[in-house]
Amino acid sequence: MSRDSVNKRGMLVEAADKLVYLQGFHETTLADIAVHARIPLGNLYYYFKTKEELGTAIIARRAKYYGDLAAEWGRQADPKTRIVAFIEFVEGRREYLSRSGCPIGSLCQELHKGDSGLLAEQATALFTEQLKWLEGQFLALGCEDASAGHALHLLSALQGAALLTHTFGNPELMLDEATRVKEWVKAL
Repeated sequence: MSRDSVNKRGMLVEAADKLVYLQGFHETTLADIAVHARIPLGNLYYYFKTKEELGTAIIARRAKYYGDLAAEWGRQADPKTRIVAFIEFVEGRREYLSRSGCPIGSLCQELHKGDSGLLAEQATALFTEQLKWLEGQFLALGCEDASAGHALHLLSALQGAALLTHTFGNPELMLDEATRVKEWVKAL
């Protein structure tokens, strides 16, 4: 694929990712994406034959983004600091969360309500990776058999707070919950 093709494909995926986050997967049309990316609709079909193919590309983009973040947090000296960095990332996005919800949570919720099959499974992998990463941090912290439960508790607390932050349009809700879970982690 030529450099121009890679660039156009990337522009389409980036535009699709933003629109799907703001509007939802089912509400976003291929025409919306083409307009947002400033690429003729007919050209979009050169890169993506179906909306599901584009959905897979969005999920891959998000997986890379969160994987890169996990690698960055992994450079922290100890597991508590790494877990707190994860929490602070979510906390730092509270304004976005209040306007549009969690990009992973919203996508998973939407795809699991429809007949999205493989796409829904692919989106679920985004949470699976976060849970595995968090479990690894709790294991490194010495939490042993409780590690998987701690990972689930932390992600559930942040996802619940993200949902309520969005529902009430109140970023302070995320700030409050992030403070509570950081205190819990520091006490372990």
